[in-house]
Amino acid sequence: MWGAAGIIFAVALWWVFTHSARGNTMLTAFAPENIPSAFAALIGRGVLLSDIGVSLWRLLAGLAIAVLVGIPLGLLIGFSQAANQFSAPLVQFLRMVSPLSWAPIAVALFGVGSSPVIFLVAMAAIWPITLNTVSGVRALDQQHLQVAQTLGATPSEVLRTVVVPSIKPYVLAGIRLALGIAWVIIVPAEMLGVSSGLGYEILNARDRLAYDEMLAVILVIGALGMVLDWAAQKVLR
Repeated sequence: MWGAAGIIFAVALWWVFTHSARGNTMLTAFAPENIPSAFAALIGRGVLLSDIGVSLWRLLAGLAIAVLVGIPLGLLIGFSQAANQFSAPLVQFLRMVSPLSWAPIAVALFGVGSSPVIFLVAMAAIWPITLNTVSGVRALDQQHLQVAQTLGATPSEVLRTVVVPSIKPYVLAGIRLALGIAWVIIVPAEMLGVSSGLGYEILNARDRLAYDEMLAVILVIGALGMVLDWAAQKVLR
């Protein structure tokens, strides 16, 4: 109930703000009553659903790369003191660099298209997954490991029966956090010379002075972000 009231209040403020300066055509273009027709125009041109699909594909591809790299890296750093000492300064440095800072390098390496976008998403998502995996390893009950080894469990059996169940909550929390960060990053990443995706559609609408469509795409991005976070809560449990 309170959530719905908050949305209604926000829309009311939005309406008041956009109607406070009737002489400003740019401001009035963002009025809430223009959004339904903007959605209709985007759907009628056949770009909205395809852009959503492309953005989600890039998001999942980058997130998959981050998972495939981040979890093994986190296990290595968590279990090996030497690896931890060797990598700590580098990891700390890299995770403090904005993923978008890698954009010129990504374009130079991969050219224009989906590849640099996926690379930037992976760079944004890898660190929450890696660091949460490290935290999970360090929180392991050493007695459980000792019991498994005493009973003659092989390293793969220890990993499967002791390590994975113990670190699972940490890893899943890291993936959920990475998903949110990646979704924020993908929009500006899709402004790097690609010709599809929600980020591109914002630039396209701006260049056509279609400010109502630009705002409609922004609303779609926010709504999809909420849906993705809700889905992550349900799936990553």
